[in-house]
Amino acid sequence: MALYRLLDVLPALSGDARITRLFTLVPGSDFGVDVFSAIERVGGTLIPWSEAPTRSYDLVLAASPKGELRLLRGRQVLLPHGAGYNKAIPDEGSDSASGLDPELLLREGGDDVPIALHALAHPDQLTRVAAADPRAADGAKVVGDPTLERLLASLPLRARYRAALGTGPRKLLVLASTWGPESLLGRRPDLPAQLAAHLSYDTHQLALLVHPNEHSRLGTYELTERLAPALDAGVILVRPHEQWASFLIAADALVTDHGSAALYYCAAQDRPVVSACRGESELIPGTPMDQLLSRIPRLGPADTVEQAFADYRPGTGEAAARAAFAHRGRALNLLRAELYALLGMTPPAVPCAPRLLPRPLPAERLPTAFDVDADATDRGVRVVRRPVGIGPPGDHLAAEDGAASQALVRSAGLLYRRPLPAPADRSALSWTSDGWTRHALSTYPGCRSAAAILPSGLLLFRTRGHSDAYAVEVEPHTEDGRVTRPDPAAAASAVHAWLLRRSPADTATPSRLSCVAGDRAYALVLRRATADETAGLF
Repeated sequence: MALYRLLDVLPALSGDARITRLFTLVPGSDFGVDVFSAIERVGGTLIPWSEAPTRSYDLVLAASPKGELRLLRGRQVLLPHGAGYNKAIPDEGSDSASGLDPELLLREGGDDVPIALHALAHPDQLTRVAAADPRAADGAKVVGDPTLERLLASLPLRARYRAALGTGPRKLLVLASTWGPESLLGRRPDLPAQLAAHLSYDTHQLALLVHPNEHSRLGTYELTERLAPALDAGVILVRPHEQWASFLIAADALVTDHGSAALYYCAAQDRPVVSACRGESELIPGTPMDQLLSRIPRLGPADTVEQAFADYRPGTGEAAARAAFAHRGRALNLLRAELYALLGMTPPAVPCAPRLLPRPLPAERLPTAFDVDADATDRGVRVVRRPVGIGPPGDHLAAEDGAASQALVRSAGLLYRRPLPAPADRSALSWTSDGWTRHALSTYPGCRSAAAILPSGLLLFRTRGHSDAYAVEVEPHTEDGRVTRPDPAAAASAVHAWLLRRSPADTATPSRLSCVAGDRAYALVLRRATADETAGLF
């Protein structure tokens, strides 16, 4: 985590060929296993710790006072780490807030001397430092939070981030878990899967932010295995460096514990936030995080997340964030001025700016089968889809042929197939759309309907007992100048449920019906397929 904060700060020194930037890993962290690969990913020059204390430096930048940092020779700068001093970690052997242990706030030099610059995000933090040790306040200055600067600068990219995630018309619900036994995953490890089972796949997209310390402690394999039910249901496990901040910008709502991510979220935008747990033994009373958690709704085990978010009062999060961050929009340039003053140098004439956050990565796993509840009438169908296996069965099981397991395909009442990438070899074997639907109904006796999703978005549909092949056109939904389209598989479930209510003699074509998927209604036009449509390759 400390390395990632350093990377957010280093743009204050960018564009200056007089400065050489070197990295080293100070021993003493339980979570340093990923640091070397992270430095390698950004192309940084790494000095091994065995060599680092033998050299002298003009500045030593650190985002944590822990470990043998005092062995490095040079004026030391302690940078913001998290949104203030909100937690006390009992395992660290001190009653002080994490980061305020007096033994870590001074450097040995005959008499104990303060750090050359202790950069703080808010004036209240200066008071906290002085209370921990008055001598440590000599080098402390309030400059704001450079990590927050990246979020604020990247807010206009919200639509781009949501497009990269494939969020569409859904609400993006982000869960944020800090590290340790008091965290969201420590207290309620099943919550991501429970929410995926409760919320409709067509109304909500879910993502989980896990503190980098947990990524480092457990490793990617162990973490993904523990979260397998949620990840298989389409929950996105966010990568730990810059990705978390991109997700906060893209989010429509947040479920949090007592970690700092919630304060950054509230400082960047006023959207609903609720708590899943409070970090009882770690959270320090009166801190900004305590203020936030005491004012926002709590999501208890018996509460619905929809009601918890409905109880959120606009402006609540912003009030807590103001107690954590000062100098918004100016932090990086204020810090730059302080760093160059310590170096005794004039900064470059070109002002520095925070680097925009990268586009987030979508889910690595997507659900390939759904339990579908379908409320069908003569006019249309409302479908509610949930990933299979994490909740009760629905009215029918819809499975994707070529992606779902054999057991799910054999059990499905509706099989659908998405178009495959175009083969490189034109002699490769391909299905016609009608050929595949006939094959599906013939091969799987339990299958009642088969839908080929054509590249154009048209559905080629067959239902057992109906002699005709149907073409289904899905009309987009237009609202406030924006156009949305449903997942064609959701439209296929609506047509499947509608046709099962009718005999072939009662199915007049063309027919126009409504498909309600998520929060929107889409018009479907069902007609007999043409010869060209049934013979088309897909």
